[in-house]
Amino acid sequence: MRVHLLLLSLAFATYTIAPAASSTQATPPRGAAAGATSKAATPDAALLAGYHWHLTQATDRSGQRMDALFVRPDKPLELDFGSDRISVRNSCNGMGGSYRIENGQLVVGPMMHTMMACANFALNRLDSLIGVRLSVRPTITVTRSGDNPLLRLHTTAGDTLVFTGIPTPATRYGGPGVTEFLEVAPQAVPCNHPRMPGAQCLDVRELHYGANGLKTGTPGNWHLLLQGIEGYTHQPGVRNVLRVQRYTVKHPPADTSPDAYVLDMVVESELVRH
Repeated sequence: MRVHLLLLSLAFATYTIAPAASSTQATPPRGAAAGATSKAATPDAALLAGYHWHLTQATDRSGQRMDALFVRPDKPLELDFGSDRISVRNSCNGMGGSYRIENGQLVVGPMMHTMMACANFALNRLDSLIGVRLSVRPTITVTRSGDNPLLRLHTTAGDTLVFTGIPTPATRYGGPGVTEFLEVAPQAVPCNHPRMPGAQCLDVRELHYGANGLKTGTPGNWHLLLQGIEGYTHQPGVRNVLRVQRYTVKHPPADTSPDAYVLDMVVESELVRH
């Protein structure tokens, strides 16, 4: 039985997410105590692009928690910024549009979104709830509190949304990754992992694609990937083609690879039956 996913043109687009730049607007002043909260400031584009922003608090004018924005506690609403665009994740539909910051306000252009209807009414309603609050030019500020920056959106209606910044891989590894395509064999293989006795490793080889989305050249040699792929969970018996970002680890522990792989998207899947 073969199940193939459509090769989307998106799978072959190249892009770079800028790492978070040092910014005096969002960095606590020298001598500030560890864990102290910095003064709120308007963020720059590099800082916004350096994090995934997870909604952690939302209150209305009277200070009441807006429960309708927390439909799935395990998958909070997420904002991602990059290339002058903002994306909303973990709502019913994927949403995205252009953005700019003007006079301390987040100005979001008309948002495009997929047209999926969710059976869960509360989840289905989440699209409009977050869309409306992004469309009214809320003020935007970022503060530092401990290790994670906090992004606040405040609307003229009195709503306050607080998002906690989770560093992107480019921020964690100190630079943009290199896009690669890896074919993952259906079965993991026992391997001699220096830190995990009895480990099972992914058997992979690199594939190459042209700008038209068609395979080119000769696949690389099969080899074991000791470090695994962040964000990818292998299912035995399923062959996958993955688009990944490869990052260089600046100070890898002894006996480990200097390369780190992060899943970008699953391009193709095939259930292999012997």
